[in-house]
Amino acid sequence: MNLSLEVPTPLGYFATLVQSDADFPLLEAAVSLAQDEYPDLDVQQVLGEVDQLLARLKRRIPADAGPLQKLRAINQFFFHDLNFAGNVNDYYDPDNSFLSVVLRKRRAIPISLAVLWIELAQGLGLAARGVGFPGHFMLKVNLPEGQVVIDPMDGQSLSREQLSERLAPFQPVGGLGDDFEVPLGLYLQMAQPREIIARMLHNLKEIHTSQEDWPRLVAVLNRLIVLLPTTWTEYRDRGLAQANLGHTEQALQDLQTYLSNAQEVGDHGAIARRVAELKQP
Repeated sequence: MNLSLEVPTPLGYFATLVQSDADFPLLEAAVSLAQDEYPDLDVQQVLGEVDQLLARLKRRIPADAGPLQKLRAINQFFFHDLNFAGNVNDYYDPDNSFLSVVLRKRRAIPISLAVLWIELAQGLGLAARGVGFPGHFMLKVNLPEGQVVIDPMDGQSLSREQLSERLAPFQPVGGLGDDFEVPLGLYLQMAQPREIIARMLHNLKEIHTSQEDWPRLVAVLNRLIVLLPTTWTEYRDRGLAQANLGHTEQALQDLQTYLSNAQEVGDHGAIARRVAELKQP
């Protein structure tokens, strides 16, 4: 019997990871994002490196340690001993989104640091989750003493006053008045794994769009469409990027998918005109 094992493409592998919300491997999906930029990346090796960090951390913590003691231990280990921190000097470097690089350089953006921190915290049994706070991804840990919100850039615990201050630039100005402001608690809801991966990909999308790096942008949009198959704006954006690359057939397919599915959108006319242009001989 002739057995043939076909190695999946990076995009095919990603698709298998994100197909179900019921069993979504956040860390593995996040690590796999680097495969477009680093084709030889061994995802399992990176997962093993994180497991080794967790084993080191566990050896430092007494067996009878409570949740608060574990929280202090992980912050000491992650932010001080390992010296993970925000990459404030090169915030828009795409490598900040690639966990294999982050593990080596110990510098990243909040969401990448948060994914690693969550993996370690959950490995200790802590009720740790990510929070899709506007403008800056956060960490949240539920302790017997109460809820703690942490900045993954430096491990600082944030008070309600500090969170409200950070939220202020994103609150609507004027209009209905303070009585109609969205309560702070609604901004501290747990981010689902699919939402976290989408936010990581959107960070990369923004970088590649600003640099007009169409091949890398298409690669990111391929993943976003696999992850969020009914978010029609991603088809539009991929179609426009394909058009910039001269890939007319692929561009038309994506743009027509957008026009067929996205109803009553403000740019319908502009995209329809772009489609007409692409169809011209």
